[in-house]
Amino acid sequence: MLQEQLKIIKRELGITKDDKDAVAEKFRARLEGLTVPAEVQEVIDEELNKLGFLDPNSSEFNVTRNYLDWLTDIPWGKTTEDSFDIPNALQILDEDHYGMKDAKDRILEFIAVGKLKGEVQGKILCLSGPPGVGKTSIAKSIARALNREYYRFSVGGLHDVAEIKGHRRTYVGAMPGKFIQALKRTESENPLILIDEIDKLGRGHTGDPSSALLEALDPEQNKNYLDHYLDVPIDLSKVLFLCTANTLDTIPGPLLDRMEVIELSGYMQDEKVAIAENYLLPAESKNAGLEDKDVTVSTDALNALIRGYARESGVRNLQKKIEKIYRKAAFQIVRDDSSAIHVTEDNLQEFVGNPIFTSDRMYESTPPGVIMGLAWTSMGGSALYIETIATSTSTGTDADGGGGGGGGVSFKVTGNLGDVMKESASLSSTFAKHFLSTIEPDNAFFTAAKQINMHVPEGATPKDGPSAGITIATALLSLALGKPVRPDMAMTGELSLTGKVMRVGGIKEKILAAKRAAVTTIIMPDGCLTDYTDLPDQVKEGIDVHFVKEYHEVYDIAFNY
Repeated sequence: MLQEQLKIIKRELGITKDDKDAVAEKFRARLEGLTVPAEVQEVIDEELNKLGFLDPNSSEFNVTRNYLDWLTDIPWGKTTEDSFDIPNALQILDEDHYGMKDAKDRILEFIAVGKLKGEVQGKILCLSGPPGVGKTSIAKSIARALNREYYRFSVGGLHDVAEIKGHRRTYVGAMPGKFIQALKRTESENPLILIDEIDKLGRGHTGDPSSALLEALDPEQNKNYLDHYLDVPIDLSKVLFLCTANTLDTIPGPLLDRMEVIELSGYMQDEKVAIAENYLLPAESKNAGLEDKDVTVSTDALNALIRGYARESGVRNLQKKIEKIYRKAAFQIVRDDSSAIHVTEDNLQEFVGNPIFTSDRMYESTPPGVIMGLAWTSMGGSALYIETIATSTSTGTDADGGGGGGGGVSFKVTGNLGDVMKESASLSSTFAKHFLSTIEPDNAFFTAAKQINMHVPEGATPKDGPSAGITIATALLSLALGKPVRPDMAMTGELSLTGKVMRVGGIKEKILAAKRAAVTTIIMPDGCLTDYTDLPDQVKEGIDVHFVKEYHEVYDIAFNY
């Protein structure tokens, strides 16, 4: 009773304040020095006024207090000063990452424009490429180069719109969306926000998050971004948005249209060696506690490691193998009390086991009916064989929707192919039948009653894509003519029904896959010439590339050698 009387006396004397007054004063103190828009200030004043009439024990008091807590935690008008020092930015980017020329150039252009204009407007960049090439990690370096605060969140598998746009305030435990949380966490209106795995957005009964991202990622709309919880306009136009994706196919068109895409292709052998020597070896040596020990990994050992164990486009698997080498080395040093271990190509297997990859070539010289094609996957490029064989049968039934039927040849495809590739196989078989009648009218291979089976090895691996048309047609013609194609040759390109060879993508990855398979001759569509000329010289070295517009050119190169 005396304690309560003391509280009342202190309050009447002005020594202490009522709980509500203290809360209101705390919120007003937070806004000192901030440039709060008039529209937002009006809402804050109304809520503070409402707070004064509410009972502190009521549920509405807590809702209003939490709302004011978020409104006053936003860094209104508070920004970090952008760094326009291009040499310093380039040094930071090169310190942390090897290669990635396109991404680095785009950031340096961004800085140059900002320096000339005196201000930097936010942009939406999307880094697209295979896993392990450094898409996520470069975002931190870009933030450091620009002197911006950094915030990352992943939307992989996200299916609740409220995570993006916030909850309504009436819900228990309601919170604003990720963008508002980013502003609060970074205490800046111009941070770098990384939206990771944007190609893996989910979609559930609670709505479509990709549609919820449209407003925030639209440069024309995000100046007045509206969060469901705050319900006041927030300026996101100064934010630099960076998105990462392994493939662009699964990103909805309207969302992709708002982004500037920067393609990051996989690393070549020499680039991987440089990354390992300059970044991975020092980092993993430190992680294993071997900095002061004499543990070395030779360049020859690194080359063998990449060729036999880590062929993927990125360097994540290579990092794991190097980590394994250092773990084994640490074990030997502790067990034998030694201080020097040298890993060479000869003793590499002692540290990482037997090679996973021996060769991409199943055939030293391909028999009739077998052709090597080139494919792009989200993991990089790979060389795929197309195998065909003819078997006698008494019926002309058509399997898997292939071309044929009506008493003629039937066509069956296997190898875990997708719908696009099955259609491509069907079209190629029709074209091959037509083309054979023009070059050898007396050849009755396709009109005799027999079944042709086409198979793409590694049946456990799903395969799809519009780039195998000329490969399938050439395999069928090779089978019909009984003649093998040029040795050490691979091809990529889609085929139209009239024999046009159409443009495909993933040229760098496909050429690298061909080089791993010791291919010296590649056939590709004429439309890919511009992509090819942009490639570094070391990619094109040692490869003879033929660009074709019509299928008869493919035929001349493949068979007339």
